Amino acid sequence: MSYSAMGQVVLVGAGNMGGAMLTGWLKSGVPGSSITVIDPGPSEAMLKQIADAGACYTKEATADLRAGILFLALKPQVMGAVLPTLMSLVGPRTVVVSVAAGKTLAFMEQHLGAAAMVRAMPNTPAMIGRGITGAFANDAVSTEQRDIVHRLLKVSGPVEWLDNEDQINAVTAVSGSGPAYVFYLVECMAEAGRKAGLQADLAMRLARETVAGAGELLHQSPDAAAILRQNVTSPGGTTAAALSVLMADGGMQPLFDKAIEAARKRAEELAG
Repeated sequence: MSYSAMGQVVLVGAGNMGGAMLTGWLKSGVPGSSITVIDPGPSEAMLKQIADAGACYTKEATADLRAGILFLALKPQVMGAVLPTLMSLVGPRTVVVSVAAGKTLAFMEQHLGAAAMVRAMPNTPAMIGRGITGAFANDAVSTEQRDIVHRLLKVSGPVEWLDNEDQINAVTAVSGSGPAYVFYLVECMAEAGRKAGLQADLAMRLARETVAGAGELLHQSPDAAAILRQNVTSPGGTTAAALSVLMADGGMQPLFDKAIEAARKRAEELAG
């Protein structure tokens, strides 16, 4: 199904994630004339992008606007206040897509009424087209609607469809929040390098480029992460010495277990 056949793509929220999605849509060939952006205060750069693309912009929903795809790129804290203002956009053929952490389909139905709905959880590398998204569709979403939502989401990277909505909280904990864990790993590596005698700026450059390069190798290689790790690890060598600490009973795995569980529980709390 074409975008024009689905009706207008209405993007609510043009911040970092919404802006990244809009950029990806335009690059992938979605006509600007098929997109309306609703945001009370977008940046000047975003307003220019909207105008250059021939898309429509409004600060709030208007009485004559209807959405074929209503894409909600809102912070979860404002969803309760904003959703009631969007009810007029939702018609019998509308599919609603939300990327707000923690806000369930039941929550959205409470404010927008029963409709075809998708919950999605992208992550911040979507801003450079290298994210990954977990998504769940309710039973009202047709095959055609799911296909076009998939096409809209995949502009930022792969899309993984989930078997049940509860899995979204685990996706949020692993990949949604995951980039922050990687950035913190860089900070920790750099600080350890400084303590080992390197200048702080040099230690940061080494840590940053090592993590970025290892990530790209992982991206390009068909091998499992465990195989790539083993390829770097010579028996009795320096890497093995470090891994004996990181992979010990009190090492990284139990720490990550606790971290992921804390993030998952917080995602559940945000649903309340």
